[in-house]
Amino acid sequence: MPQYFGQLPTTDQPWVTVGAVEAVSQSDRAVQLDCGESSVLISVIDAHLIRVRLAPHGEFFPQRPWAVVGDEDIERSPVPFEVVETPDTVEIKTDRLRIVVQRQPCRLTCLDNCDRPFAKDAEMGMGWRMGATAAWKQIEADEHFYGFGERTGFLDKLSEVKTNWTLDALDYNSLTDEMYQAIPFFIALRPEVGYGIFFNTTFWSQFDIGAAQPGTWSMETRSLAGMQTPPLDYYIIYGPDPATILGSYTQLTGRMPLPPRWALGYHQCRWSYDSETVVRELAQEFRRRRIPCDVIHLDIDYMRGYRVFTWSPQRFPHPEKLLRELAEDGFKTITIIDPGVKYEPEANYHVFDQGIDKDYFVRKADGQLFHGYVWPDKALFPDFLRPEVRQWWGNLHESLTSIGVAGIWNDMNEPAIADRPFGDDGKHIWFPLDAPQGAGEKRAEGQRGRGAEGQGSRGAITNYQLPITHYPVTTHAEVHNLYGLMMARASAEALEKLRSNERSFVLTRSGYAGVQKWSSVWMGDNQSVWEHLEMSLPMLCNMGLSGVAFVGCDIGGFAGNATAELFARWMQVGMLYPLMRGHSAMTTARHEPWVFGDRVEQICRKYINLRYQLLPYIYTLFWEAATTGAPILRPLLYHFPQDPTTYNLYDQVLLGAGLMAAPIYRPGIEHRAVYIPVGTWYDWWTGEAFAGPTHILARAPLEKMPLYVRSGTVIPMQPVVQFVDENPCNSLTLRVWVGQGEWTMYEDDGLSFDYRQGVWSTTTYRVNTVGEETIIEIDARQGQWTPAAREVVVEVVGVGQQRFSDDGTARCLQFTGSREQGAGSRE
Repeated sequence: MPQYFGQLPTTDQPWVTVGAVEAVSQSDRAVQLDCGESSVLISVIDAHLIRVRLAPHGEFFPQRPWAVVGDEDIERSPVPFEVVETPDTVEIKTDRLRIVVQRQPCRLTCLDNCDRPFAKDAEMGMGWRMGATAAWKQIEADEHFYGFGERTGFLDKLSEVKTNWTLDALDYNSLTDEMYQAIPFFIALRPEVGYGIFFNTTFWSQFDIGAAQPGTWSMETRSLAGMQTPPLDYYIIYGPDPATILGSYTQLTGRMPLPPRWALGYHQCRWSYDSETVVRELAQEFRRRRIPCDVIHLDIDYMRGYRVFTWSPQRFPHPEKLLRELAEDGFKTITIIDPGVKYEPEANYHVFDQGIDKDYFVRKADGQLFHGYVWPDKALFPDFLRPEVRQWWGNLHESLTSIGVAGIWNDMNEPAIADRPFGDDGKHIWFPLDAPQGAGEKRAEGQRGRGAEGQGSRGAITNYQLPITHYPVTTHAEVHNLYGLMMARASAEALEKLRSNERSFVLTRSGYAGVQKWSSVWMGDNQSVWEHLEMSLPMLCNMGLSGVAFVGCDIGGFAGNATAELFARWMQVGMLYPLMRGHSAMTTARHEPWVFGDRVEQICRKYINLRYQLLPYIYTLFWEAATTGAPILRPLLYHFPQDPTTYNLYDQVLLGAGLMAAPIYRPGIEHRAVYIPVGTWYDWWTGEAFAGPTHILARAPLEKMPLYVRSGTVIPMQPVVQFVDENPCNSLTLRVWVGQGEWTMYEDDGLSFDYRQGVWSTTTYRVNTVGEETIIEIDARQGQWTPAAREVVVEVVGVGQQRFSDDGTARCLQFTGSREQGAGSRE
């Protein structure tokens, strides 16, 4: 157990497990099982979505005001289910699954409609001991595990332990456990069966996926010593495929809003571009060299002595003028904001003074202000769990947005704190675990007993309220994992208010389940080594499988010096990242695309150009993420869950459903094995066809990242621009690969909130190839948004093309001819 949990209960006490079912009561939404002193409540949220709660002492805590999941039990309409009791079991049946509860002792087994078990209780079932609750379940044969939020290492997490506790993971590697994000959610997958588990706890928690006991996975959560034992609370989401599971999970925890289209372009950052002169020179170099870029990030040195919401009068004396000039040249500016507020009682620092006056900073249990050391030296920390503090903090952003800042980058918000000034060998600490936070205790409306008495085993839950006790005052032990999430929420809500006519961009290092509602995420301080380039793919894919689609890693690596070869290969991979940002640390060499010589500059330009050409396709993937919860960057198992070959395949990825990449992530490599899934796939560069499933050897000189397109795919492409809004898109090329397929393109103005009022459009394309004839059916444009006048080129790759002026009407285009080997080369 990590030493920072010395205040938590010891772990050598025996577990008390749930005993026999003594009574059963039912409502139109749930079944309660009374098992002596403890109670188990099984709520039917949807036909494929079940919530399970264990109250060790028969009482459930009410919902917390900051809960990331709504009270799903009462917010949704009741879902029909049937309860059948026998002397040995209690069976709960929906249209999609069955939960069979063994009575003696109480143990749960889920089964699909073909009687295949999943999420089945192991021998221990559910249990508790002082300050902790846990559950144990069986690992089925050929079962694999994904998600878990931000995780290093490979894609599949079988036989690993994953702890949910946010911390500054500086110098992380493939064996690191705790990271900046804590997302207690995973997907279990085997052929024909898939399910998700959301462990609904904000306390410290941990998954053990067969490490301690092969064949058994467990989840455990712990509260602070002296606190009430927390209830066990988790959701079971039946799939059977990852897309269905993620759709339900993101319905629970929220989905990302549509970002501004410029946020999909290339971002450039460094710790730090430390003066107005350096920033202007940077912007000029991008435009002079014709390398597209939309965003420049300003790290901590733009501030006056690292005081948040200030500007350095020496390095950035005229920020408004700088930002205006950058905007005129097509650049958006993002500024970093940390949570630590410099302790300056006599300095007339407005953020400190206001926070003290309003008592907005975190205090220890004895009432004394808590302080730690971060960039501004001694600092205090806002209590973002309190709505009034979030509103105050959000209003402070007006000093930035009023002069043109278009987005906020939240850093150090795990929170990352030292116990003495930086450079003095301080130890990493956090708020005292018993520090009170949030709005204090909250009592639920009404209480109810364990079910109607005098009705034998099967009572009726006449008033659907949980048997509750008042929840203890919230302490940091309960909300530590929420600190970064709530800071990101404060920023997002503020920017929507302060920039009410335009969408903004928010980036956070730390977060919890549901962070996608408020912010994009990057994978923190990675390193300029090949291993981190390789590891970025499973990291980002597992984030996508955890509901967080808008994610990226620092291209080139943050710490250390990239070689020319490493940077070129990383830029190729970075073209696929939903968030495409280059970043580097102040102690390293510069990492802009042109510093590695002409050959690497040309490679960077080529792949950044390709990113901008693909923006109509990528923007549609963001719309899918916003409306369905689908990831943007996807492991192959997402679309091929019945193919076990994909289960451990971490070094190939899909951008959407149709475009597959097999990057190079080792030095000196110019060939690699590529797995071709079922179906026909075409080489993006040469047009060569491959029939899967099979493996091929792909040639990949430094200038080439292997890319493949699935048959029947439609990929819209636009002309290269230097920034997203440089010109109206007056030409759209639809690249189509022969086969059978259907795809819908989404469009809106890319900037305003008008899409929320229906000002958007979709166009659906259908591809049907029979013999040498390919028919492209284009449905009439749907929706209230009309794009600028443009010519559309429909190119059936290797066959031919047709052009027309896009007036939004339905069309049917016919192409005759067979593909030729090598046709459609894009070298």
